[in-house]
Amino acid sequence: MDRPLPDIERLRPAGGKRSSKRDRILSTFVRQEGHLSADDLCDLVRKEDPGIGRATVYRTLQWMVGAGIARKVDFGEGRSRFEPSYRHPRHFHFVCNTCHRSSEFLSSDIESFVEEIALARSFTPAQTVVQITGTCEECRTGRASAPVDGATTALVFARDALRVAIATERSGLEFYTRAAGLTSDARGRSVFQKLAGEEREHLGTLEKRYAELVAQDPLLESRPTFLFFKGAAHGIFAEGTETLGRGVDDQQALLIGIKCERRSHKFFKRYGERFEDSEGKQIFLEFADEEKVHLDLLIHEYRALGERLGSPKPARRAHGKAHRPVHARRRESSARTR
Repeated sequence: MDRPLPDIERLRPAGGKRSSKRDRILSTFVRQEGHLSADDLCDLVRKEDPGIGRATVYRTLQWMVGAGIARKVDFGEGRSRFEPSYRHPRHFHFVCNTCHRSSEFLSSDIESFVEEIALARSFTPAQTVVQITGTCEECRTGRASAPVDGATTALVFARDALRVAIATERSGLEFYTRAAGLTSDARGRSVFQKLAGEEREHLGTLEKRYAELVAQDPLLESRPTFLFFKGAAHGIFAEGTETLGRGVDDQQALLIGIKCERRSHKFFKRYGERFEDSEGKQIFLEFADEEKVHLDLLIHEYRALGERLGSPKPARRAHGKAHRPVHARRRESSARTR
């Protein structure tokens, strides 16, 4: 996919000194695809400006790594390579020990695991490098794989984004259909039926979009997966549907729906905002917006149902005896009786 030219001023860290040579190197670097060695970048830069020396390119690369603009990777070739971090989500690599080629993948499950461990250790991670070394299919079997270019990468990304969105839509349809059948409150049931209808409509739109995408590349269905989102791939609402089956009341059903929609909205918004401009990014952000609309509707209905049922509102904390700890009130009462 074409990498949009970034705003150099935004990339330069606060307090970073302005340098025309550094900006030229930075601009050249972030426009590239794949993983560049320092020599590769030097050759590209000097085609545009022969006056920039190799040492300047090397120093700028180290500066970009320290500033979080570039990632440094090692594929076992005896030299380091670099890839842009700008609007390129954290991802991981398979590296072939034979041909030294790499392939990328993104996994929300690995990210969550790393974040969980870092939180437990009170550690603030700056960069995560996961490289799985071994032998690629082409080196192992001798069968040549189809070449991958920017356009193919964009199609694979959009394909995987649509697969995740379709799985979420299917699980949402099942959840709301079941919730509508279990809910005794007429108004709540109509809300669940409305959402089930919207999920069905959205699902049809996404499946049509997927078919149009596959038609652009006859090999697209068989190309390696880039987005490994295990939880989302099984449907974000699947756990909620399972909980419904154990028996819940109307308010609990709405709360489960709220939890699922909030999780779905955050998931698609979080990753959509991190992706580069692409159809995959657009799919995620569109889906995040739809989930936000559903979330707001469920929250409104939950509050309305609580008012119709006369559910007590949580007591607000305020100054005064009524909200002091029980043991404090007991001490005061004991003091008065003495």
